[in-house]
Amino acid sequence: MPTKPQTKTSARNTPSPSSSSIEKRPVKSADKDAPLKEDIRLLGRLLGEVLRDQEGDAVFEVVETIRQTAVRFRRESDAKAGAELDKLLKKLTRDQTNSVVRAFSYFSHLANIAEDQHHNRRRRAHLLAGSAPQPSSVAYALSRLDNAGVSGNTVRNFLSESLISPVLTAHPTEVQRKSILDAEREIARLLALRDSPLTPKELRDNTELLRARIATLWQTRMLRYTKLTVADEIENALSYYRITFLRELPALYDDIEEEINAQFPSRARSRTTQAELPPFVQMGSWIGGDRDGNPNVNAGTMQRALQRQSTTIFDFYLDEVHALGAELSISTLMVDASAELLALADTSPDTSNHRADEPYRRALIGVYARLAATARNLGVVNILRQEVGAAAHYDTPEECIRELQVLIDSLNANHGAALVKPRLAVLKRSIEIFGFHLATLDMRQSSDVHERVLSELFASAQVETSYASLSEEKKIALLLAELSKPRLLYSPYLTYSDETNSELTILRAAREIRQRYGARAIRNYIISHTETASDLLEVLLLQKETGLLHADAKDPSKLVELELMVIPLFETIPDLRCAADIMEQWLSFPLVAPLIAKQGKLQEVMLGYSDSNKDGGFLTSNWELYKSENRLVELFNRAGVKLRLFHGRGGTVGRGGGPSYQAILAQPPGTVNGQIRLTEQGEIIASKFSNPEIGRRNLELLVAATLEASLMPETTDAKETRKLAEFERVMEDLSERAYQAYRNLVYETPGFTDYFFASTPIAEIAELNIGSRPASRKSTRRIEDLRAIPWGFSWGQCRLLFPGWYGFGSAVSEWLQEGGTKESAKKLAALRAMYKEWPFFAALLSNMDMVLSKTDLAVASRYAGLVADRKLRTAIFGRIVSEHERTSHLLSSITGNKDRLAGNPLLARSIKNRFAYLDPLNHLQVELIKRHRSTAAAGKKVEERVQRGIHLTINGVAAGLRNTG
Repeated sequence: MPTKPQTKTSARNTPSPSSSSIEKRPVKSADKDAPLKEDIRLLGRLLGEVLRDQEGDAVFEVVETIRQTAVRFRRESDAKAGAELDKLLKKLTRDQTNSVVRAFSYFSHLANIAEDQHHNRRRRAHLLAGSAPQPSSVAYALSRLDNAGVSGNTVRNFLSESLISPVLTAHPTEVQRKSILDAEREIARLLALRDSPLTPKELRDNTELLRARIATLWQTRMLRYTKLTVADEIENALSYYRITFLRELPALYDDIEEEINAQFPSRARSRTTQAELPPFVQMGSWIGGDRDGNPNVNAGTMQRALQRQSTTIFDFYLDEVHALGAELSISTLMVDASAELLALADTSPDTSNHRADEPYRRALIGVYARLAATARNLGVVNILRQEVGAAAHYDTPEECIRELQVLIDSLNANHGAALVKPRLAVLKRSIEIFGFHLATLDMRQSSDVHERVLSELFASAQVETSYASLSEEKKIALLLAELSKPRLLYSPYLTYSDETNSELTILRAAREIRQRYGARAIRNYIISHTETASDLLEVLLLQKETGLLHADAKDPSKLVELELMVIPLFETIPDLRCAADIMEQWLSFPLVAPLIAKQGKLQEVMLGYSDSNKDGGFLTSNWELYKSENRLVELFNRAGVKLRLFHGRGGTVGRGGGPSYQAILAQPPGTVNGQIRLTEQGEIIASKFSNPEIGRRNLELLVAATLEASLMPETTDAKETRKLAEFERVMEDLSERAYQAYRNLVYETPGFTDYFFASTPIAEIAELNIGSRPASRKSTRRIEDLRAIPWGFSWGQCRLLFPGWYGFGSAVSEWLQEGGTKESAKKLAALRAMYKEWPFFAALLSNMDMVLSKTDLAVASRYAGLVADRKLRTAIFGRIVSEHERTSHLLSSITGNKDRLAGNPLLARSIKNRFAYLDPLNHLQVELIKRHRSTAAAGKKVEERVQRGIHLTINGVAAGLRNTG
């Protein structure tokens, strides 16, 4: 905390708002956004009061002057105000600087809370008005399917074979501490209460509690002073289960059931006989299992992840069963119970005569005891409520589900159907979804590591002394031969490197975890940097070495079952172009066919959005992903194997981010087909799932988009086919031009790497204690070695968001200029048709529109000023500015919208309003970086307050922009 000035005003003397400003609720306005403005004003005023109370009048006045000047500069483009702002910021003392940074950072956080609450408010208003279903809702998707002639039976059968899986991943640019998230959730809860009718006293109390929670925020350390560990990341992710997933995901199933029955009434059945939807939405996680480039992930972190996940879900189950025991006080003196329920009650350790006539309670006491025994068996400690007596543990979740079904059947048969839905059915559904493992933990490692491990195993076993140097054909031949042999390469009597021992230990731990928590606990093995078919065979062989690949007992040369699906990850542009060829080779191996058959004739392929963007730019990355998906669909259809695509999307548009609903609908035909997994990362997890209502909405839109993308009938007439072929031809041409423009600047321009490291806070981001994974894969300054996440995050901080648009303007401009004026007009008309008629292109431009709306060249120029080499600075920033102007102009020409975000006025207003509060953070960040770097260059000790100030600005800018990671 900054040192408090001596002029600090005491709490007693702090001016408080007039009672009327607290007691009176806002008058209803025709402006639908009036409540949002009121909430932002309220939170801003309370933050100001806390600032004055905590830091004193002098600091408050400084912050307020900067705020007013920044607003004037932003809204009126007042050059004089801009000069005043610069002068104000440069005059700040070190202590004042940190206070100002914190004030503007917290305002960004509070504005986010207000906007989330307004989204919930508007959705509820829409539902209360009885309006038509909103796009991206399940009701809307089902209505469209019904109108297209798709039956309810088709929908149900489709969902019975589907898998929709959001996968939470660790994030090296996650800037939020859990303590901050907890305080912000309480502020969100209190703000939501203000939409309910409140008495004047209740409103005053609510305002006082809001002020107290904002004061808590102010007094809570925003930054981590120690490096984040994998264990911390695991705990951070689990908090979202407690907040959102545990309750909202089962509730979503009920909503979908109701919507299906409402849309297809001929298929609706009574509540007591209605078939339930299978658990087609399941959670996934990489946290604790993703060791690609992260030396901190190992067998121990995998085991810890599952133990903590199991603890989280058993805590929930035990609480729910305990609550059910209190609720289901049904007596057989009042109503009958089924023989099965009575028999289940008789197995309970509860022998109290007080409950002799209450079989449901006795049965639930037995269920509780068995769940507690199961939890202890799986390593859960500190069970809060001791069970009544001992009971046998459950071997599988299905055993518990069957016992709960006994209760449900008895209630349904004995006038108790109304008692099923509120909690009992939800608990049963939860166990179906989450099992005893909570979320499927994926494993991921680089193909380079697998090659090194097998090289050592082959050499130690005297099979092949130089495996890594073999040609691809010889590698494949050796791997196939070794897979058909019953013996192992590994020997417990030989000594191996630490890396080999660690990798084998991790795979053995995966086998133990599956045996302990169930097959769904770990079932996927992802191979980063997949470049050849041998990369996949290597993981097969490593699974054979560790007991995860099973052969026929009678004929050990025949492989019959693979415990972990081998999933290639194609990341770079060259990798994406080779993906279909590699998978064709994989599917052609005779020993692979029975393994895929055992997987339900299904094979997953992961596509990386981040590295392909860093490699080839925004336009080319999206186009190569699209083409790769099309080729994979064609291949898998020929092979008779179902394809599941795993989309490795990030938060920022440059890493595949943007609205998930539009992204799924923009996928090529046949690529979704009821099977989709996609990553959710860092601050995007917080923005999507830290509010339960918004979390439920985000889960719903995944289901809605999957239904539409999979089941809507395709238009296959010759005219549409020819039109799509022409659109794709244009995209191929544009992509090649954009690729050349992007590569020329990023990889071929001398000094670009120096420009990037000087003009962005990448070095300062690497110093943050915000992730367990290093910012770069190797200790170099090469762009190729830098992780895509900090690459995109850095460009977001300096307000260029370069990876989300660069290359588009050059590509389109070049293409339009070829052929003269008349031809140029025809080409522009073609692009406009593509925008109106092709979902892929429309989503591409929509995302780019959003990125450009957040780009600010004036602010970015301040960061360019950090580059000492004036000639380099002028040359590269000049090229970026020119490309931005071209891109903005051509985007407007294609869409017909001069202003950014014309189709999303709420987001446009949100961005415009918050820019005035982001500007001071960016300007201060530049000033602090100058001080920090000059001190380091002089060989002096880095000032902790300056470093802390930089990190605080990084937090604030990320919060203000929201999707930057």
